[in-house]
Amino acid sequence: MSGSNRPHKNLEVWKESILLVKMIYKLCHNLPVDEKFGLISQLKRASVSVSANIAEGAARQTNKEFYQFLSISSGSLSEIDTLIEISLSLEIVDLENSNKIFEQLNKVTALLNELKRKVLVDISKNEEIS
Repeated sequence: MSGSNRPHKNLEVWKESILLVKMIYKLCHNLPVDEKFGLISQLKRASVSVSANIAEGAARQTNKEFYQFLSISSGSLSEIDTLIEISLSLEIVDLENSNKIFEQLNKVTALLNELKRKVLVDISKNEEIS
């Protein structure tokens, strides 16, 4: 990958979020064409938002800013979860593919929550010093 001096590229959560994007795009390829401007568009934007906000947050100057961008990523993960649930209830995705995405969502969520906890600890330490 290019740009290895970028801080986000060292984060496991960012790497796993890129895998999630690939899975979502592959799933969207098989969704009905009439969902192009509905579920497909929303799923793609939400999945890209996860990794993009992790990357943008990692490049910020303060941990408070970083935490804010990680929180936005968390929201996007919840959005993806809901969109997949809707797709399942509409019977336009199969259980096998959705389960794989749910597994990856859970993995990214766990890694993101772990990183958010670490950033919060750093924020707390810096506030004690001030």
